[in-house]
Amino acid sequence: MHPGMKTALSGFKTYLTIERGFSDHSIHAYVLDVRRYAEWLHEKRGIERPAEISLDDITGFLASLKKASLAAASMARAISAIRHFHRFLLGEGLAASNPSEHLDAPSLTRNLPLVLTQDEVALILEQPDTAAKLGLRDRAILETLYATGMRVSELTSLRVDQLLFEQGLVRIFGKGSKERIVPLGSVAAHWALEYLTLVRPQLQRRNRPTPVLFLNHRGGGLSRMSILTITKKYAAAAGIAMDVHPHTFRHSFATHLLEGGADLRSVQEMLGHADISTTQIYTHVDREYLKEVHRTFHPRS
Repeated sequence: MHPGMKTALSGFKTYLTIERGFSDHSIHAYVLDVRRYAEWLHEKRGIERPAEISLDDITGFLASLKKASLAAASMARAISAIRHFHRFLLGEGLAASNPSEHLDAPSLTRNLPLVLTQDEVALILEQPDTAAKLGLRDRAILETLYATGMRVSELTSLRVDQLLFEQGLVRIFGKGSKERIVPLGSVAAHWALEYLTLVRPQLQRRNRPTPVLFLNHRGGGLSRMSILTITKKYAAAAGIAMDVHPHTFRHSFATHLLEGGADLRSVQEMLGHADISTTQIYTHVDREYLKEVHRTFHPRS
């Protein structure tokens, strides 16, 4: 397999783990599906690099699976894995376009994302020791994730000048460098300003200046894996049994807004979803919440 494809597969696994927050089982299955896809592309089409893949190549691979009488559920999962792989390639700049965007979506029901309750979020946010400089930084990170619903890749690339404190807003550059403006909220703004004023000057290095907002102890930008470690650390400290990822805060952000009465279009805008159908999954989460309330409190339930 060409080194470029190997690198893409390795990055894809990290993307599923950190950006998407998938379970270990799903990650293993998706990576296997995409590895089989990459091997077929190499053997049957002579494709070595992700940027060379076309829609015709994708349909050819799926036709080979159908010919091999793959079960419907396995076929649907393979399609989902391929779609996620090409979104990852486009988002990381490893391909100029997404040939899978016109591919029919799997007909299986989408899994609902796991979300934290508002109390659970509050408990996690209170865990960092804000008397310590890295604790204060971590509190600012967690508050920013929950206040804005931004993706972890958007957080790690967030620059100081993207925070508009006077307006209470943050400029976020998402997939394809698309810009959106999202409210920061007074609480997250407070902790971000505290970090920016008291901690960041201690972390930055004069010989390696960077515009990135959140820095590690060596003065460089934090990696996505570092943010994953931070979220897991404080979720465990809060006694949360759920497997918490940075994306869990994004799911919780959207769900809590809708539970509070926010309209779908506004949530779509804040999440940076190109298609409102992607945002609509959170309305299903909201319905599950309502059903749980009904089961708990209705005398005839």
